[in-house]
Amino acid sequence: MPSHTNRSTTTNSAEVFLAFLRLGLTSFGGPVAHIGYFRQEFVVRRRWLDEAAFADLVALSQFLPGPASSQVGMGLGLTRSGYGGLLAAWLGFTLPSALLMLAFAFGVQSMQPLVQGQWLHGFKVAAVAVVAQAVWGMARQLCPDRNRATFALLATLWALFWPTAAGQLSAILAGALGGWLWLRGPVPVGLTPLPVPVGKRAGSGFLLLFFALLCLLPLLATAFPQPVLALVDSFYRAGALVFGGGHVMLPLLQAGVVSTQWIDKELFLAGYGMAQAIPGPLSTFAAYLGAAMSFGPGGWTGGLLALVSIFLPSMLLMLGTMPFWAMIRHWDGMQSALRGINATVVGLLLAALYQPVWTSAILSSREFGLGLLAFGLLHWWRVPPWLVVALTAGGMAWA
Repeated sequence: MPSHTNRSTTTNSAEVFLAFLRLGLTSFGGPVAHIGYFRQEFVVRRRWLDEAAFADLVALSQFLPGPASSQVGMGLGLTRSGYGGLLAAWLGFTLPSALLMLAFAFGVQSMQPLVQGQWLHGFKVAAVAVVAQAVWGMARQLCPDRNRATFALLATLWALFWPTAAGQLSAILAGALGGWLWLRGPVPVGLTPLPVPVGKRAGSGFLLLFFALLCLLPLLATAFPQPVLALVDSFYRAGALVFGGGHVMLPLLQAGVVSTQWIDKELFLAGYGMAQAIPGPLSTFAAYLGAAMSFGPGGWTGGLLALVSIFLPSMLLMLGTMPFWAMIRHWDGMQSALRGINATVVGLLLAALYQPVWTSAILSSREFGLGLLAFGLLHWWRVPPWLVVALTAGGMAWA
């Protein structure tokens, strides 16, 4: 398998922050599109890692609860610049949408027209092109033979007929088992190492802290009925127990803040609509909820508490699992399983390209033509994704 060579062994955390900040400002379309943007930026353009290493990171994020695209970003930052890189990647990717959601919490009515503009639909069309390019490129690298292409096709059908987080997770487990049974082979020559600056002992400590908080926060919130503890417990559980990203968190968040009357249902839905209309991770919806809720400190303090609480499980899980993942991905048996997993991930991305990315964006021949043009600009003309996004949004507004 072709391997990219790193341009440098380390990258300054400030450089990591700036790279992810640009993506945080331009990455529309949800977690699947985010992975496409990450691949274009860090595999194709910057060559921080090769296709196989990136796919392994994506596969790991699919196994872990929490927002998948944010976890991939954290893993990229960690391997590139250590603890500081992880924080820089998360902050850069999260900051733009978090600030927008906090501002929206203070001016829901005045900002509502921004969510309904025709230009916004252009971002969704651009996301179709970004995801299509990611599926195309990853399929060429990760499904080079009939067996792995079959895995991808079966995973696509599986995801289309069982479009839930449980279906996605079961498809990946089936891909791992099938790869271990039928895709045996040696570890590829030139497999890019993942330089994780976290030891196994430290990793075990982070995993222990993850489970300790998951178990102790509900007890503390019951024993000491303080609004801050209840808020942290509710949002930490939302980030720790849900597979599939921000959309799947919605029922758990609604149960935690609407059913308890911490926030009005209409305000909840208005914030959720805004979260889907802006770039960056959907989980920054938590910042809006923490700021807009009548329960707890509210305002900036409540928003920041909720934001950190919902992402903290992902940080602890990435820090806890990456040392072991970096080691076991080199084992022969794990490489066989990863061949199946990576082919399955391509299939899941293909299914997601159709639903929800394509079905929510391509509503007429006009959108199809604009999406085709955006794909051509990305794939053949190598136009930067942020510029393609801007041109597509402008095209929809003009048309």
